[in-house]
Amino acid sequence: MNSISPLDNVIKKGLFGNYEGKSDDNLIKINEVKSLLIVQIVQYKNSTFQIKNANIDGLNLTDEALKVKFNNDTRILWCGPKNWLVASNKKNLLESLKRMLNENDFAITDLSHSRTVIQLEGKNSKEVLKKGCPYNFNELKKDICINSVFNGITITIDMTEENPEKIRLYALRSFGESLYHSVTDSTLEFGYKVL
Repeated sequence: MNSISPLDNVIKKGLFGNYEGKSDDNLIKINEVKSLLIVQIVQYKNSTFQIKNANIDGLNLTDEALKVKFNNDTRILWCGPKNWLVASNKKNLLESLKRMLNENDFAITDLSHSRTVIQLEGKNSKEVLKKGCPYNFNELKKDICINSVFNGITITIDMTEENPEKIRLYALRSFGESLYHSVTDSTLEFGYKVL
């Protein structure tokens, strides 16, 4: 099945906002992250499976709040007790997850077509998010994820890099366009480049 991006007819590449006279390093870069496998893993309450025994692309599930486990291809975001979001460039990972994690212990749901992922990159990325999100972004560090809202839209925030700041925003596909416009409106004062 072909995947059509939620922002396919929305994103226009170019420079916008207060970009004049600024170097590329001083602009916020915005792009949609496409072709990710996004899977939700939920461990049932009555499960006795030890999560340290789960090996997902060389990574273990964690029960440490807000923590992200990662390698070059895969990120495992802790989204709540016994609840994880796996984002990977490896499309075949879903099948190995289903083989490894018993259906009596885990619910595994492919969310790839139901999510929009927008990435912000630049030194003012946190400042943009402060405009619409109640979270204290001074506490957000690399490889930390949180669930919150941005201007009323429920999002998962994953900080993948600190220098420069690189932050991924995951939202329901149906809110993708609204989230994109809300983020770009908040970015106008800094100037931004859509890739």
